[in-house]
Amino acid sequence: MAGFMRVMVFFDLPVKKKSERKKYTVFRRFLLNDGFTMMQYSVYSRLCNSYENAEMHCKRVKANIPPKGSVRALIITEKQFAGMKFLVGKKSFSEKNESSQGVFVF
Repeated sequence: MAGFMRVMVFFDLPVKKKSERKKYTVFRRFLLNDGFTMMQYSVYSRLCNSYENAEMHCKRVKANIPPKGSVRALIITEKQFAGMKFLVGKKSFSEKNESSQGVFVF
């Protein structure tokens, strides 16, 4: 499968206890350090240059999830991602920066 892909990660993690908040923070930092951009609270996305690269990042997410909560990953094409409709609101600052960088193929 060729072309640019997007990995989307959706999660709900418990944050009532101090130890749970720490695990949430560690997971969120992992996502940011791995190149994910926050789209909304608990919704992050990352551009990948191939399906295989997207799969690799899904495995990295799985290896870093906290033991409790709900974490889901979805791989979609960049064209599908670009077709996302905003029903209320608009692109976040980080999304605007990411999309303005463009995608270049050499």
